[in-house]
Amino acid sequence: MTEQNPQAASRQTAYILIGVLLGAVVGVLINLFKAQMPWLDTVLVGVVFKLLGDIFRNGLMLMVVPLVFFSLMGGVASLRNIGELGRVGGKTVALYMVTTVISVSIALSLALWIEPGVGVENTMAPMALPSPPPPLLDQLINMVPTNPVQAMATMNMLQIIVFAVLMGVAILMAGEPGKRVASMVNDINEVVLQLVTIIMMFAPIGVFALLAKAIAELGFEQIGKLIVYFVLVLTALSIQLLVVFPILLRTVGGVDPRPWLRKMREVWMYAFSTSSSNATLPVTMRVAEQRMGVHNQVAAFSIPLGATVNMNGTAMMQGIACVFIAQLYGIDLTLVQLITVVGMATIAAVGTAGVPSAGIVMLASVLTQVGLPLEGIALVLAVDRLLDMARTVVNVSGDAAVSLIVARSEGELDMEVYRSP
Repeated sequence: MTEQNPQAASRQTAYILIGVLLGAVVGVLINLFKAQMPWLDTVLVGVVFKLLGDIFRNGLMLMVVPLVFFSLMGGVASLRNIGELGRVGGKTVALYMVTTVISVSIALSLALWIEPGVGVENTMAPMALPSPPPPLLDQLINMVPTNPVQAMATMNMLQIIVFAVLMGVAILMAGEPGKRVASMVNDINEVVLQLVTIIMMFAPIGVFALLAKAIAELGFEQIGKLIVYFVLVLTALSIQLLVVFPILLRTVGGVDPRPWLRKMREVWMYAFSTSSSNATLPVTMRVAEQRMGVHNQVAAFSIPLGATVNMNGTAMMQGIACVFIAQLYGIDLTLVQLITVVGMATIAAVGTAGVPSAGIVMLASVLTQVGLPLEGIALVLAVDRLLDMARTVVNVSGDAAVSLIVARSEGELDMEVYRSP
């Protein structure tokens, strides 16, 4: 992968941080004064910030399909044998499942202890919800694309990953022709990465606009009503991010988690501003490979897969939301229902798209499975925009942490790069 100058990376991170801080300040000021000056909301937020933010986010999304396809195909093709792919894949999926179960278990424990739904006034009317997701069996069948071009056009990430892995395996097995194709794929991947670098140049402006718009549109009145739920979700996310992942890195990965925490800051800022694991994926891969030293054959497989199936933050939200809604309606969840929530939240997290607020749609399937009223989602939606930004940070952090652990176990982690400041 193309190397990035350390000083340039440091400057870019600083510029992005300035964009985040300015966006937060400007968003709060607009929220406070937009009633007196409506043009702030209609012109500045609705036109200027929307234009700048959406163009930047579209630029990031533009990179997702070519980056995932060529990087993953090249990564698989660079493996020594098929057995290595099975070993890396098995470790990656197992760790993703473990971190998801841990996250939803922490969320349920905190929610049952704090009781965020007790004392909250239930004023919700019935609401129309999106169609429920297809059954798990259909999701498994649909993982294999019948038309890979259509899968890329619709950004069906699971189908793209499956097709890229199959192409990589075919290249690996094709002998000399496969080596020529692999060389071409690697060259294309380098060009795609240069395009990512170009788009990253506009990141401070895009991050500023996205964050300012999100905070300007967020009403403080609803946060006041749901302050306990709001703070509880943020607390659970912080525990997963700052306690669980570092412990796993130390105990399972055998590495000092401090470099990981330091180098993830750039990824966190992108994730928070875009609220999308998919939009952040180019940044996550670049940081994992260039700044953490994870070799491409591991990062190219584990991180795109994680952006699709590993949603620790989303699973936490769904666990707390289930308990919150049950308490809101005075329903006592049985042990069987709680275990069902753990299982369903884990499965739902796997099926959640890496786009803004997709977790809310999947929450409907979890509530249905345990017999809770779907109308409770209406109240959760009031503060979900900001929480969505926070849980995306945890989602992408889980991808990077697992990729690092797997790379370390496979001897595919450059410790000199990882320890480098």
